[in-house]
Amino acid sequence: MKQHAPFLFPAQRSLAVLSMLTLSVLIGACKPTGSQPHGGMPPPEVAVMTIAPVAVPATFEYVGQTAGSREVEVRARVTGILQKRNFVEGERVTQGQSLFSLDPAPFQSALAAADAERAGAEARLTQAKHNAGRLKPLYAAKAASQKEYDDAVSAEAIADAELKAARAKLDDAKLKLGYTRVIAPLSGIAGRALRSEGSYITGPDVLLTSVSQIDPMYVLFGISDEERLKLKREVDAGRLTLPQDGQFAVTVKLADGRIYDKTGKLNFSDVRISGDTGTSETRAVLPNPASVLRPGQFVRVKLTGAQRPNAILVPQRAVLQGPQGRFVYVVNAQNQAEPRPITVGDWSGESWLIESGLQAGDKVIVDGVMKIGPGAPVRIADPNAAQPGAAQPSTAKP
Repeated sequence: MKQHAPFLFPAQRSLAVLSMLTLSVLIGACKPTGSQPHGGMPPPEVAVMTIAPVAVPATFEYVGQTAGSREVEVRARVTGILQKRNFVEGERVTQGQSLFSLDPAPFQSALAAADAERAGAEARLTQAKHNAGRLKPLYAAKAASQKEYDDAVSAEAIADAELKAARAKLDDAKLKLGYTRVIAPLSGIAGRALRSEGSYITGPDVLLTSVSQIDPMYVLFGISDEERLKLKREVDAGRLTLPQDGQFAVTVKLADGRIYDKTGKLNFSDVRISGDTGTSETRAVLPNPASVLRPGQFVRVKLTGAQRPNAILVPQRAVLQGPQGRFVYVVNAQNQAEPRPITVGDWSGESWLIESGLQAGDKVIVDGVMKIGPGAPVRIADPNAAQPGAAQPSTAKP
C-alpha cells in the first residue's frame, strides 16, 4: 500500500525551511578559515610608560588665617573724661601719634600743687643747710652743744629727704599729665574707636582701640598630628627630604584665587598639640608693604622646598579603581595586560605618587586601558608613530 507524505500546513513548512537554513550557517561557521585568532582581530594597541624614579618637588597646602605681626590694645593709663579722638578709624597711624586726649585740667592742677610742694621743700632744705653751717664752727669752738649741732644736721637730712619726695611727686604729676595724651605704641592700622568723646574712662581697664602692625604680616595655620607623623615616616624612610633647618618657602593664595606676589618663611612651630583641634600651630611671616593682606583673611598656604628624591609617578588616567583598591595594568613578558595593585600617595601635577606596587622598569599601560582586561594580549604602540588624523608632513618639492 502506497504511503503518502504527511500533509504540512503553510506555517509548518516555513518553520522547517528556517531550521534548515540556520543549521547550514552554524555548520559553515565551524569550518576553519585560516585567518587570525579571535575572529581575525589583532591584539589591541596600547601606550605604555616605563617606570623610572625621578626627583620631584614636594609641596604642602593648608588653610590659614592672617594676623598682624604685632597687635596692641590701646588703653589710657589714667582716669578722666575722654575729650577728643585724634585719628581716623581704619587708617595708618605712626608710633607716638596721639590717638585720644583726656581732659588735662585736673592733672594740670595736681602738677602745679606738686611743683609748689617741691619749691617749699627746696626752701626748707636751704634753711636747714644754713643752720647746720652756722653751728658747725660754733660746735668746733665749744660754743654750741653736741645736741644742738646734731639737731641741725638731722634737720638738714630730713629736709633733703622731703625735697626728694616732693620731686618724685612732681615727676609723677608730670607723667599723669602726659598720660592724658594716649599715643600709638607702634606704627600700623588703627582699629575702631570703642569709646566716644565725653565718656568717662576709668583707666587701663577700658579698651579704647587697637593697632595692628601689618608689615610684615603673620599667617597662622595648623598641621594635624596625623600628617606630622606621616611626614616623619616618609623622612625616616628616605622618601622625603625637607629643606635645611625646616626653612620652607611660603606662598599664599588669596580668596579670589590670585597668588600673593611676596614670598615668606616659617618663623614658629608650636611643640604642643591642641586638644580641641588636634593640630599644632605653625606661623609664617610675609612682607606686606602695599597692605594687600589684612588681618583676619582666610588664605591657602603653600609650603615649598621639600623634595621626593626617588618618586614614582603615574598619570592619573592610568590608575583604576577595583573591588580590592587601586591598580594599574602593566605589560608582562608575554605581552599580556597584568593588573598590579598599588598604593597611591599625593598628587603631583596630573600624576599620582606611587608609594608601593611598582618598581623601575615596569611598563605601565597609560592609554588603551578601556580596551583590555586581565591577561589580554596587547601590542605596544610605537611612540614615534603618527597619531590618527594627524597632519602628515609634506614631501613635495618647492
